[in-house]
Amino acid sequence: MANAAIELVNLKKTIGKKEIIKGLSFSIQPGEVFGFIGPNGAGKTTTIRMMVGLISITEGDVLIQGNSIKTDFKKAIREVGAIVENPEMYPFMTGWQNLKHYARMMPGVTKERMQEVVKLMGLEKPIHERAGKYSLGMRQRLGIAQALLHKPSVLILDEPTNGLDPAGIREMREHIRKLAKEQNVAIIISSHLLSEIEQMCDRIGIIKNGKLIKLQQVGEVENDNLLHHLKVAPMDQAKQILNEQLQLEAVELDGNLSFRCKKEQIPKIITCMVENNCAIYQITTANGSLEDQFFALIGENTIE
Repeated sequence: MANAAIELVNLKKTIGKKEIIKGLSFSIQPGEVFGFIGPNGAGKTTTIRMMVGLISITEGDVLIQGNSIKTDFKKAIREVGAIVENPEMYPFMTGWQNLKHYARMMPGVTKERMQEVVKLMGLEKPIHERAGKYSLGMRQRLGIAQALLHKPSVLILDEPTNGLDPAGIREMREHIRKLAKEQNVAIIISSHLLSEIEQMCDRIGIIKNGKLIKLQQVGEVENDNLLHHLKVAPMDQAKQILNEQLQLEAVELDGNLSFRCKKEQIPKIITCMVENNCAIYQITTANGSLEDQFFALIGENTIE
């Protein structure tokens, strides 16, 4: 895609005889917050390392603002800012001194730009205090400010809310959304907090065994496997109807019968219950959260 901030083109990584990353292809647009999730060992970290040139690409390419990481590394990487978990900084220096030290390494970073990122990350008050006194949330924000100094097109955040309390998580979420909107930067977030990914991101990509198995807008609900809860009596008879007559696997859960089916099947289920003299008190549909979808796709309960 011509206007993509970053694009993965049939990206592959082989170590020895084992193919770790198996042909990933997707693009992320300017101003988009993209969640990159998957189970342990799925290949998220390997993919991110290839995206920023930390490990070599076996096949395919990563294009950042149209520039290849393989053939034009300096030009491509100039467009990237990144922060991995807890950012490291000099604790005996103030936040401003840390920013200034980093700015010296990047050509063209002005004092005005430093002031801009400080304001953007809400660090006006603590910026002249020693970084050693900063809370984890403040250190995270200063780390992101450092990563933004050179006006990157792509910002990669690995576990940006890791270790933060609920207030810090909410604050970080608001800053990330603000960054994407005001700076028009493409933000890639790798996190194990699925509820946070759901609230922060516009789109998600789920990776498993080195393959991209799902790419979708956040809040997009699959229509073919929705979870329904039916409050009905007599329950044993209703369960038998669902299992045997309608070929739906129903289980008793918290006084309800729970089962999965397409929403178009619900009228038939209700009709069938009424015809068999079952009293229906309530039927509800689960909201299809990202966590539900994730585990339905992955079939595991462990993610990085």
